[in-house]
Amino acid sequence: MYKLIKTNGKARRGEINTVHGTVQTPAFMNVATCGAIKGAVSALDLKELRCQVQLCNTYHLHLRPGDETVKKLGGVHRFTRWDGPILTDSGGFQVFSLAKLRNIKEEGVTFASHIDGHKIFMGPEESMTIQSNLGSTIAMAFDECIENPAEYHYTKRSCDRTFRWLCRCQQKMQELNAREDTINPHQLLFGINQGSTYDDIRADHMKRIAELELDGYAIGGLAVGESAEEMYHTIDVVEEHMPQNKPRYLMGVGTPVNILEAVKRGIDMFDCVMPTRNARHANVFTWSGRRNMMNEKYSLDTEPIDTQCDCPVCRNFTRAYIRHLFKSGEMLAMRLCVMHNVYFYNTLLMRIRQSIENDEFDIFYHQYKEILDKRI
Repeated sequence: MYKLIKTNGKARRGEINTVHGTVQTPAFMNVATCGAIKGAVSALDLKELRCQVQLCNTYHLHLRPGDETVKKLGGVHRFTRWDGPILTDSGGFQVFSLAKLRNIKEEGVTFASHIDGHKIFMGPEESMTIQSNLGSTIAMAFDECIENPAEYHYTKRSCDRTFRWLCRCQQKMQELNAREDTINPHQLLFGINQGSTYDDIRADHMKRIAELELDGYAIGGLAVGESAEEMYHTIDVVEEHMPQNKPRYLMGVGTPVNILEAVKRGIDMFDCVMPTRNARHANVFTWSGRRNMMNEKYSLDTEPIDTQCDCPVCRNFTRAYIRHLFKSGEMLAMRLCVMHNVYFYNTLLMRIRQSIENDEFDIFYHQYKEILDKRI
């Protein structure tokens, strides 16, 4: 499934072959939590924005419209009209971040819906069943995303339970993929490494899940309040024990510089709401740094968002017009900036891939690591 094509230092250039197409890595996955990119961008737009993978969320689609409804409609690909690979998050993070009342037991988690408060139970088997109903390309294992910082002994117990849950996820997926009515009998399973910022727990947990021979491995529980230096250190600790022949996914990360740093440390896949969330608040990423489109200085500016960008937005619209749209409360402002940021992130990963192929990643890294997070 995963083919490692080339390395440049620890940076890896590879391919993930799936039933829904091939993903060129390193890759950014565009977050469509409820089946759509926030900001009025459809699956059809994503093709033009260099998107490779759409990420949808198990928890949200289970609550609304319901995973069984999506299955009746032909699965999440037919439902959203995205025909490329789709990764579904397990719902674990949302259970622990959105649910105000929850009760964690060995069987799973009982919690209240953030929509109407009704009681829901989700465990490994339930998460796998929901993701099978959705028919995604890659399903994430159900895990406990613990708070950071977390107490050492609780973290260790939590990781032990997450490992047992992972074994149950693997067994349940094998059963679901064998069913005659399964939408995607080739659904892949990624396990998630946890352990807060404790080196020994992180390393031990990674060693244990690596023995299960899963389709891919993720590092979870980062970018939740720890410093960037702590995050990079944790990646270094975990990467040493991650299989070379499987894709590596850093969940929920991050800024362009975070991505550069993680690629440098051997990570292949990323997702984050940052490009779309920032765009909806008039903050855009460019090859010269970050720009706030609400600034007065753009009121008569006829340049595009980024003079070095060839996205559909930069080819057609000016900074003055986009600023006017935001000031007028027009939805088009958000749509245009979301499109630009999504294109920027996907182009960033494309250029990273090219730099690895040309043995120039270190040059690219040093050229842009100080620029990309700079405020213009």
